[in-house]
Amino acid sequence: MIEKISESVLDKVSVDFLRDQVLKNAYGNDDTPIAALDPRVLLLWYLFFGIVPWFLNDVIVLLGFFILTVVTTRVARVAPLVLFVFALGIFSQTGYTFIVSLFFEGDLDTLLSLLVLTLKVATCSLASITVFSGLDPDRLSNGLLWFGVPERLSFSIAFAYRVLPILMEELQNILLSYRLRGRAPAHDTLAGKVRWLIYQVRIVIQSFYPLMLNTAKRSRTTVEALELKGYRYASTNLKVLKIKLSSLHAGRREAVFVAISVAWVVLCFVVSKIVGL
Repeated sequence: MIEKISESVLDKVSVDFLRDQVLKNAYGNDDTPIAALDPRVLLLWYLFFGIVPWFLNDVIVLLGFFILTVVTTRVARVAPLVLFVFALGIFSQTGYTFIVSLFFEGDLDTLLSLLVLTLKVATCSLASITVFSGLDPDRLSNGLLWFGVPERLSFSIAFAYRVLPILMEELQNILLSYRLRGRAPAHDTLAGKVRWLIYQVRIVIQSFYPLMLNTAKRSRTTVEALELKGYRYASTNLKVLKIKLSSLHAGRREAVFVAISVAWVVLCFVVSKIVGL
């Protein structure tokens, strides 16, 4: 039983699996209802659920916000790896604090305070996961341009999305070069599997510097190509920017999405008031 679990874990932590999960979350959600929405609506929705929860301390309202973001995350079909990292981050930020507080005579008030903080962090995190998993680089850049974000800044954010597959491919090449020149420990036994996992983690850490160096070289080549194609002129030409913004269109789907979100928020406040009475 333990060997089967260890083999399953080793399969999940492979580089190919990680690459597929990251690319699926960044580029494989184009057919979801969230991805079909106007980027301007999604960005405004994200700003609300990313800022407003920090000014609230009502557990019922925060719980309602959290439930809504959970539903939108499910609709956005977020990759399981991203959800695992999210759960791990939430526990590392607030979960361990509650466990430590139990050893120092923590009570129900401590639990409620940590619950409020956890709901705030979880709501903001799920809102960001929902929005940015449903926006491709072009739509994200167009939405930022509509809100007046400088064109070069919006391009930099979109370029960070587009360079992601290149980074994953470069990382895989570096890892393969390390494996060709090294010798992985045998993983026939459970102890060997643990040593093999530690070996893989060490290789990933050692691959960080070559990855950054190769990325810098690719970035320089990208900058030179952009300058040759007239990027500086296009970034300051209003006609080009208007053509990009003409693709934005808000319709019935966006109205329904906003109406559902507003109705749920109002319902959360109403329930909070009723329970408070």
